[in-house]
Amino acid sequence: MDFNQDCFALFGLPRRQELDTLRLEALYRDLQARVHPDKHAHLSPAEQRQAMQWATRVNEAYLTLKDPLRRARYLLELAGHDVRLETNTAMPAAFLMAQMELREAVAAAKAGRDIDALDALQRRLEKEIRAEHASLQAALEGGDPARAGELVRQLMFQEKLLHEIGDALEVLET
Repeated sequence: MDFNQDCFALFGLPRRQELDTLRLEALYRDLQARVHPDKHAHLSPAEQRQAMQWATRVNEAYLTLKDPLRRARYLLELAGHDVRLETNTAMPAAFLMAQMELREAVAAAKAGRDIDALDALQRRLEKEIRAEHASLQAALEGGDPARAGELVRQLMFQEKLLHEIGDALEVLET
């Protein structure tokens, strides 16, 4: 194996956003079984370190490809497009307004301990996220890295809110 391979090549997968996650998981288990440090315990310390490096590389590659947002960011990186998450916080005004309204609705539902409202908001946001992921895939496949980068930033924002809703539901349901 070549340590300099990109994550897709490491698993023998094509570079694209759409990915068979069950196949990825099977490839990961197979590859991890071959490079796991326990399998190399009888080798020299240098070879054991190399096995540990491979296991780490395989784990990192798997985590990158398993998560659709991380995978999209990685594809953009491979294409030479910097998403600039730390420096580019600009988002369309309509998106920001919708997110502010959604956050206010979540806050009101949390304050009112309204599980039904939180469930409805969670379903709504999940639907929006699915649509955004479809748009992201289209932007990546269509060679529009600027739009794909914008969608990655928006999805990160939406997924954070989705986790907050999930956390609030967990607290209220206990």
